[in-house]
Amino acid sequence: MSEKKKVRVAIVGVGNCAAALVQGIQYYKDAADDAEIPGLMHATVGGYHVRDIEFSAAIDVVEGKVGKDLSEAIWVEPNNTIKFAEVPHLNIPVSRGMTHDGLGKYVKTKVKKAEGPTDNIVKILKETKTDVIVNFMPVGSEMATKWYVEQALEAGCAFVNGIPVFIASSEYWSKRFAERSLPIIGDDIKSQVGATITHRVLTNLFKDRGIHLDRT
Repeated sequence: MSEKKKVRVAIVGVGNCAAALVQGIQYYKDAADDAEIPGLMHATVGGYHVRDIEFSAAIDVVEGKVGKDLSEAIWVEPNNTIKFAEVPHLNIPVSRGMTHDGLGKYVKTKVKKAEGPTDNIVKILKETKTDVIVNFMPVGSEMATKWYVEQALEAGCAFVNGIPVFIASSEYWSKRFAERSLPIIGDDIKSQVGATITHRVLTNLFKDRGIHLDRT
């Protein structure tokens, strides 16, 4: 029997969400399929287990992260995610990405942008045999997100949009991915029990109790 193909994932934006994902893959890699796992809804989806996900590339624009191994870059400030797993050296240097609007007003006051030109992202994606790009850039990175979507299309990669920029929900972009038989997922990603799902539950609770909401 041939070994199952791994899903090779590139991360754009090595922030707190990326730190949680990288640790999570390590933490849950030996989880049993039938076990009730705190913090994880399903260990296997579509025949792929957590352990079948491996990282292929990482991209950022922050000086302290570019050039570092992904396993080290996830701990560079201003990242402050709680450490819950020991991540081994991944041999994945963080590449210098395109900035555009990918650094918000707050982030600009906390970090220094890496010097030098943008790396050839399409070439990196192809050479690393990346299957899926996960977008974890700061909220508001609309121009930068669209730029990376173009790179995904050119490199033949699926795209998971983890921020609230209209990509998967846009007919223009979804059609272009469909024409290339590439998956696109988004827009935005909810934490298991975060602000978004809590907001939704409270909104429905108010509605059920007869409270009229004009806006939230």
